Amino acid sequence: METRMIPPLALAYIGDSVYELYIREKLLLSGVTNVRRLHGKAVGYVKAKAQAEGLRRIMDILTEEELNVVKRGRNAKSYTVPKNADVQDYRHATGLEALIGYLYLKGDTDRLMFLMEQLISNIDDEKKGE
Repeated sequence: METRMIPPLALAYIGDSVYELYIREKLLLSGVTNVRRLHGKAVGYVKAKAQAEGLRRIMDILTEEELNVVKRGRNAKSYTVPKNADVQDYRHATGLEALIGYLYLKGDTDRLMFLMEQLISNIDDEKKGE
């Protein structure tokens, strides 16, 4: 199946896993080895609010193709209700996850890693400002 033909929520489903694994690996390799601390720190990166803010900060470096994937993910009709996030952040986070899933399935590892580093850097900056 061609990557661009995959439904946006399916892309987000894969993107969520890729993003979570990336965060967990980054934290573990940074020296955090206590599972409780790993989980606590990971939540700060994977919650919808952090993902939405990270996406907002990288929008200007996305290609037209990437922006289209984000929009498809953001506008997809999800039948789940966010538990701990407002709807707007949840939709933006879904758009980000769709983009991550898209790049992963497309095999564009270099671009995926570049954007992930930008996201993490932006989320770290945001956390410092809190």
